[in-house]
Amino acid sequence: MDRPLTVRTYLDFEKPIAELESKVADLQSLNADEQASVSITEEVTKLQQKLQQALVDTYAKLTPWQKTQVARHQDRPHCLDYIKALIEEFTVLAGDRYYAEDAAIVAGVGRFRNRSVVVIGHEKGSDTESRIRHNFGMARPEGYRKAVRLMDLADRFAMPVLTLVDTAGAYPGIGAEERGQAEAIARSTDRCLALGVPLIAVVIGEGGSGGAVAIATANRVLMLEHAIYTVASPEAAASILWRDAARAIDAATSMKITAQDLRALGVIDSIIAEPVGGAHRDAPLMFKRTGDGIARALAEFTGMSPEAIRRQRQEKF
Repeated sequence: MDRPLTVRTYLDFEKPIAELESKVADLQSLNADEQASVSITEEVTKLQQKLQQALVDTYAKLTPWQKTQVARHQDRPHCLDYIKALIEEFTVLAGDRYYAEDAAIVAGVGRFRNRSVVVIGHEKGSDTESRIRHNFGMARPEGYRKAVRLMDLADRFAMPVLTLVDTAGAYPGIGAEERGQAEAIARSTDRCLALGVPLIAVVIGEGGSGGAVAIATANRVLMLEHAIYTVASPEAAASILWRDAARAIDAATSMKITAQDLRALGVIDSIIAEPVGGAHRDAPLMFKRTGDGIARALAEFTGMSPEAIRRQRQEKF
């Protein structure tokens, strides 16, 4: 009897884990064979325990560069996955009313745990076609102008804003620069600061430079355990500092880009624990923890006036 296979993508440092999972899969396949004369359930159980311990040990001591790899993992849940899991009745609102629609930023209105909210997030895409369509999550000026339009809407109807940050950075192409990329990022950041409703940002993968800050200048900034948040990608920083992108590992280590470093520095407010092995290994659990974290953050601003909410955010930054 053929058994469905789960195709998993492994990172370089996960090779021992890959070998153990392969052995477990082989033994489970043998054990499922009705013709097998000897039960090997006990051996499978031992290997599974060893595998779980290997995952715990590996992920407890990840380096900043390894965390960068996990944050970029192709199987990691993206913005649209979180929206589907957490937001009911989500309605996409497209276009900046100036130039075009930018699919790198997904925005709309919906309900989060029975409360109307505006949601804005970077979407990287999950396969070749969708990655091209969403420009790998790198927004153009029209994406940030769309974000400003949605924040205006949130203010008008007193709806909290939830942002999901996952971008290597704003798109640096000639067209984006011609249409005022820096100005669009600055206006989006300024609009975040001026909001009279709570703004909760969650860094779910990469938080890259101004492309992230433009929608993450929030009352509360949450960050997944293995996400990164940085002024420039490790590769870009290495190119600038040492004129050698191959020194990205050194840059990642020096830049303090992990959730743990940024929490200690006070740049973010809290860390959302990921399932052992990363968010991609148990997406439903990751969605629940993220939803709980957002709900706790929103609860802190219940009953606060728009002025108090605005003042808290401005004093924070």
